[in-house]
Amino acid sequence: MHNFDVIVLGGGAAGLLCAIEAGKRGRRVMLLERAEKIGKKILISGGGRCNFTNLHTQPKHFLSENPHFAKSALARYTPADFIALVEKHGISYHEKTLGQLFCDRSATDITTMLESECHAANVKIVVNENVREVRRDTAFAVRSDASEYRAPALVVATGGISIPKMGATAFGYDLARQFGLNIVKTRPALVPLVFHPADRKRYSDLAGVSTEVIASAGKSAFREKMLFTHRGLSGPAILQASSYWKEGEALQIDLAPGRDATQKIREAGTRTTAVAEKALHGFLPQRLAERWLKYNPPKAWTNLALDALERELHAWTIRPAGTEGFEKAEVTAGGVDTAELSSKTMEARKVPGLFFIGEVVDVTGHLGGFNFQWAWASASAAGRAL
Repeated sequence: MHNFDVIVLGGGAAGLLCAIEAGKRGRRVMLLERAEKIGKKILISGGGRCNFTNLHTQPKHFLSENPHFAKSALARYTPADFIALVEKHGISYHEKTLGQLFCDRSATDITTMLESECHAANVKIVVNENVREVRRDTAFAVRSDASEYRAPALVVATGGISIPKMGATAFGYDLARQFGLNIVKTRPALVPLVFHPADRKRYSDLAGVSTEVIASAGKSAFREKMLFTHRGLSGPAILQASSYWKEGEALQIDLAPGRDATQKIREAGTRTTAVAEKALHGFLPQRLAERWLKYNPPKAWTNLALDALERELHAWTIRPAGTEGFEKAEVTAGGVDTAELSSKTMEARKVPGLFFIGEVVDVTGHLGGFNFQWAWASASAAGRAL
């Protein structure tokens, strides 16, 4: 039997920072990680360079059943706070686009930094620790294959169910249910979309072709790159829109953002398919311009028909068959219902001493470092309350 003040389940971004904050407050902290090493998702993020935050983080960059829930934690631990930690450790970084910050060298710099901070705060870390059971009497008892740990406070930072090959499981949700907490239905987010067979037949050989678009799902729209895959659509614009897309709904894609797409056709002396292809090739990759016109040709070359073509180019409607699922999803939308938690401390209202932080909670960020910032902010909120 091992006694601590705090047990943290999960050695990802949220779990590590929470352990550090609690340890700095003099708490005896045990962090348990079921994988063979900490921070596995940190290490693969951002193409191995870790997009560790976003300078422009605001509550509007997150979706949740309660859009106000994230405001408190985000306001009290900002990108500047995490950047200060990165700079304290001499880690060089750069802004890529749209406020996204990446390590210059490697994501290993971030895991090494967090491990070093854990060591300085006397946090004990055990990897390869498979938790079998959690009970609560006078304290929380956590039983693994090898040991039993007890503490008055338990922090669940076990993440979502995205990328199961990285070891993701539903353990955090099961634990929440065990203690009577509600779960908002989970679904893949920031995930590629899959074509219906007819569209796949039309467009799958365009795999690798990329273009800037505005992708809209519901009331949300994102202007970034779209990428054709063998099975459907991906790229930042599609990944962003996927978090808001619902099964059976259509996706609208503006293929010519901010452009008068048919102007050059109208100005041409003769209006032909070849002229139209050349006009579209001014803003679309050639293969896509040709393919799009093949399946969406103007009914005539009149101004009225070109008006219709213009509208279609700005509102290409695709009805995806589905998503690539949790295997390819960067994050999980849904999770522990925020109505069950304090927005100031992340503690369960019904179960004193039980905290949920990071991706396991029903707060999902946009692409571009926002999910890491939620991990740091929610972890800090809990860590400072322990």
